[in-house]
Amino acid sequence: MGKAAYMKLKGSFHFRQRLLLATLSTKAILIEDIRSDETSPGLRSHEVSLLRLIEKISDDCSVEINETVWIDFSDNFGLLVRVGTKLRYKPGVLVGGKYLVHDCGLSRSIGYFLEPLILLGLFGKKALSITLKGITNDSKDPSVDTFRTTTLHMLKRFGVSLEGLELKIVNRGAPPLGGGEIILGVPIVPTGLTATHWVDEGMVKSIRGVTFSTRVSPQIGSRMIYAARGIFNRFIPDVHIFTDHRSGPSGGRSPGYGVSLVAETTTGCLISTDIAISHPKPEDMDTMEDSYEKPEMLPPEDVGVQVASILLGEIEQGGVVDSTHQGLVFLLCALCPPDVSKVRVGKLTPYGIETLRNIRDFLDVKFVIKPDPTTNTVILKCVGCGMKNLSRKVA
Repeated sequence: MGKAAYMKLKGSFHFRQRLLLATLSTKAILIEDIRSDETSPGLRSHEVSLLRLIEKISDDCSVEINETVWIDFSDNFGLLVRVGTKLRYKPGVLVGGKYLVHDCGLSRSIGYFLEPLILLGLFGKKALSITLKGITNDSKDPSVDTFRTTTLHMLKRFGVSLEGLELKIVNRGAPPLGGGEIILGVPIVPTGLTATHWVDEGMVKSIRGVTFSTRVSPQIGSRMIYAARGIFNRFIPDVHIFTDHRSGPSGGRSPGYGVSLVAETTTGCLISTDIAISHPKPEDMDTMEDSYEKPEMLPPEDVGVQVASILLGEIEQGGVVDSTHQGLVFLLCALCPPDVSKVRVGKLTPYGIETLRNIRDFLDVKFVIKPDPTTNTVILKCVGCGMKNLSRKVA
């Protein structure tokens, strides 16, 4: 066999999505100049962890990270640190598997790993069942609650069976020390996805949600619910928000609280948002003024009002999904059979726009974008690349 032809890329932008699309399209990639101009160059720990996770669910996958010597003069010794500013990645065969375990670390939450993991799991040789450990709720990534209540249900629009598709929250874990644990189950799609025509967002008929609180007073959950209901009751009577208070081992190792909300429409669309409050991580503390006291966390009442306002903003934008899920919907449309898929979204987010570019580069799928001035939404159409479950055929 000849040498693999590497697709050359630069920088650390959308590293996670590039890895995902390279794996699905079986294209070898070479990424250079990864944060080479920054004071702390190279791959971050969560990016290396994502590579290790893909290795666990793949067979014959090749990862090469170069060693770049970086001298840290932050102290008097000039510490030598080895980091990787260049990555060669050659995808293998997705095999899936049961009883897998992966520690996601503490620099990013489990939500960072879930989106690529779910998509890769669909095209594996066997169904995927994996335990992920780390942070379940933080302010950077979608929470595990949003994935459980919204993301997994979106997949049925593209022909994915809900049987075997599950996310169980075993332990909660807030930053900075984590301690959370979930079990994810993803079935395979032997014949691929199904093209969708998804443009009717409908009207909001109900709002559901769940608050979480770990190592804090159980009353905090009720206070967040009371504040959020104070906003929603002006518009809709069908509002039910449940509480999930954890203490002991199931509450992780750090105090934290937050809420995840989902608005369901008359056509079955799910619009979600979430918010999490916790003590800052040590690296974030370094940027603050020197203090021996931990900064106070946002009051629960303010959290309730804030998350309700964010959800109302998402609903106002229109579209069949919220802004967080735009990229995932575009990826699913592009992976469909060579038939026309059509979706309606609100204002395109920067992440959504970059996703469209990555889809064009890796899958050679281009979207027709048509703004709808009457509703201030955008309709996107594409012909899927016809992604088949190649791992299943190889088996």
